[in-house]
Amino acid sequence: MEQKTFASLYGIHVPLVTPFAADGRIAEDALEALARSVLDAGAAGIVALGTTGEAAALDPAEKHAVIDVCATVCGERGAALTVGAGSNDTRSGAAALAGLARWPQITAALVAVPYYTRPGEAGVHAHFAELAASSPVPLVAYHIPYRTAQPLSGAALRALARIPGVLALKYAAGGIDQAAVELLGDPELPQEFTVLAGDDVYASPLMAIGSAGGILASAHLATRRFVELADAWREGRAGRARQLGHELAGLSAAAFAEPNPTVIKGVLHARGRIPTPDVRLPLLPAGQDAVDAALKRLAALGE
Repeated sequence: MEQKTFASLYGIHVPLVTPFAADGRIAEDALEALARSVLDAGAAGIVALGTTGEAAALDPAEKHAVIDVCATVCGERGAALTVGAGSNDTRSGAAALAGLARWPQITAALVAVPYYTRPGEAGVHAHFAELAASSPVPLVAYHIPYRTAQPLSGAALRALARIPGVLALKYAAGGIDQAAVELLGDPELPQEFTVLAGDDVYASPLMAIGSAGGILASAHLATRRFVELADAWREGRAGRARQLGHELAGLSAAAFAEPNPTVIKGVLHARGRIPTPDVRLPLLPAGQDAVDAALKRLAALGE
């Protein structure tokens, strides 16, 4: 299948929550408003149907509705749209990716390293090579070993980066490890390939060693500050970047004090940006103390 080509992914990309109305349906107007607001605040793009969007709890019609809203907004704004797709089965993942061809506004697909099956590094490489060869859009490989139970070495990550059609890597290893240092220190990575931070608390140090930006759920809450953080590291303003990084790490820690996206939805609801703080089982709404703590962090940032 002929694949679209796009420029490299840089900057801050916000993985949008899926707002629910009081009757449990998707609040599409609120989703559209969220998409517009984060782009207005300087985000380079949005991510639909990620973990933050509770994709696993949406039926096919709801997933299509979410993509429709996000595709319309990104098409109007010329912003990047990444859509979560794929599975731990290569054949099913290829079919899911093929379905994205109906939305020409999609920039890339976010595809997690195969989870649960633990296919090993060679199996992971074969999985992404097969998907990239048939996908209508480039891939953002999602490395999150504390969810997938599949660790990858620096050499394996660098090999993924060289697969044609793999545009970027979302790096969420729970810290800055040796593999991250090896990956970002490789001078022979493809020019168009980028690494995007995926652990909000560690976004700033990952940018400090070469990440091009991040896919960050807590950027819902202080989008302009996260954009400023990415700009500061890119422009070499280390002092300002370190200051912002410490402040935003505190916000991110508060936003993830309970399972994602429960606290973020609680804060967005408290600020009148979504109609309810509701999530779908097995998630439960965040406790008020956690929401209040995140609101306090926001206030300290002047947001």
